[in-house]
Amino acid sequence: MNDFLLLSWLAGLGIAAVSGPLGCFVVWRRMAYFGDTMAHGALLGVALGLMLHVNLTLGVVVTSSVIALVLLLLQRRQAIASDTLLGILSHGTLSLGLVVLGFMNEVRVDLMGYLFGDILAVSWTDILGIGLGGTVVLVILARLWNALLLMTIHEDLARAEGVPVDRIHLIFMMLIALVIAMTMKIVGVLLVTSMLIIPAAAARNLARSPEAMAVIGAVIGMLAVSMGLVGSNYWDTPTGPSIVVAAMLMFALSVLVPQKKWQ
Repeated sequence: MNDFLLLSWLAGLGIAAVSGPLGCFVVWRRMAYFGDTMAHGALLGVALGLMLHVNLTLGVVVTSSVIALVLLLLQRRQAIASDTLLGILSHGTLSLGLVVLGFMNEVRVDLMGYLFGDILAVSWTDILGIGLGGTVVLVILARLWNALLLMTIHEDLARAEGVPVDRIHLIFMMLIALVIAMTMKIVGVLLVTSMLIIPAAAARNLARSPEAMAVIGAVIGMLAVSMGLVGSNYWDTPTGPSIVVAAMLMFALSVLVPQKKWQ
């Protein structure tokens, strides 16, 4: 195996291992469009990072986190429906990011790479970042697992049980922001949410418990990465989209399995 393919495979496996468990809550809590909004805002984070000469991953995490906070504040006012707010922030931040990049004539930007990913360009530094970031996400998610499950089942009951719902919800959105920053280089801002949603949705038809769904989601994500890389190398297709197509194929196969009662 060529070195760049090995690095790409390791990076993809690391992302899949984190996206599977986190994506379960995105699916359960019906936050797919929210994830898209934060992913589109990641391009604005890239633009601001280039403009301010700061680390791009840090720029994406901070920008996505600010978008999440703004969304929470606007949702509390209840003047505009949540889906409308998400649409405004999603398309607005993506367009603003493109405009900011357009003004920076002195900076050469691989726009297609940011939009659709370039997993074949990852380095050992990226692998280290994915490993450290993924470990942090999984450790925090494991500590919050029971509280997040209770919030997903019945938020008012969780509040009655003394669960700090607002704080945990904010932490959960920060975890999504971190995973988006990690995944952006793999499949790009336009497809990043697919790594959170599709493997978890496929696992939903195959698991008998929430914990099993998290594990199966991670495994499906890893298989999708492997299949996408092999298919991309064999047919010379874009790697990021090939990974998403492989995940979609596995979801289509999972639909044939009868749904479990626990869902």
